[in-house]
Amino acid sequence: MTESPPPAVQTSLPSVTAITYLTPLREGGSLPAIMEADDLGTYVVKFVGAGQGPKALVSEIIVGELARAVGIRTPDLALVDVDGELARSEPDFEVQDLVQASAGLNLGVDYLPGSVGYDRSFPVPDDEAARVVWMDALVANVDRSARNTNLLIWHHNLWAIDHGACLRFHHSWGDPERFAQSAYRYDDHVLAGVGDPRSVHDELAARITGRLLDSITALVPDSWLEPDPSRPDPGAPADPAAARAAYRDYLLARLDAAEEWLP
Repeated sequence: MTESPPPAVQTSLPSVTAITYLTPLREGGSLPAIMEADDLGTYVVKFVGAGQGPKALVSEIIVGELARAVGIRTPDLALVDVDGELARSEPDFEVQDLVQASAGLNLGVDYLPGSVGYDRSFPVPDDEAARVVWMDALVANVDRSARNTNLLIWHHNLWAIDHGACLRFHHSWGDPERFAQSAYRYDDHVLAGVGDPRSVHDELAARITGRLLDSITALVPDSWLEPDPSRPDPGAPADPAAARAAYRDYLLARLDAAEEWLP
């Protein structure tokens, strides 16, 4: 089968309305769900009311679109309006509570029907593996191990999913240089040793510019970038515009300090 190219970078996120709650996904701790929307699409919906709140959804957008920009396949994203009553037929009270607490705007990830989880028996080209490892090191992804690969095989291609555990700096805003210069643990990465991130660094670093980061952070809804009054953080950006600038500055600083985190 001919290898398909990575999807193009999204210039805007479509807005859809969930019409049917199909089933919860219990593999992770945040209990996303498969839902059907009014555009006839099926989405893995990640809820704003889950444990990490909107920050995990911000990571999903920023890192997912950065991955797309450097040639990594990742499912399309959409903003999904969810009515809290949709989960009423779900017998699990925890699921009902989560969906009701998440009424309103949530994040949808295009569902890839028939996809299977990656294992090391699937051959991944060195260049493709190097891109995934490089991106994960840039955004400090701690959730791409053999225990939990967050990689899918769909139509004989590798797809990267689940980026909510990246960008750890936004859980406690501080000095961008501290994040920029932090090392990355490669030995726990499921693709470690398959591809060398140094071999793609110059190409991929050149793609990530301030202009690209500004266009990606513009995709994030303002409401997800507001300071969280329930979790006071004196270093947190004061408003959505400041938050977008901070994400750009942190990631550009990380790129500038690449020798600190490249293997």
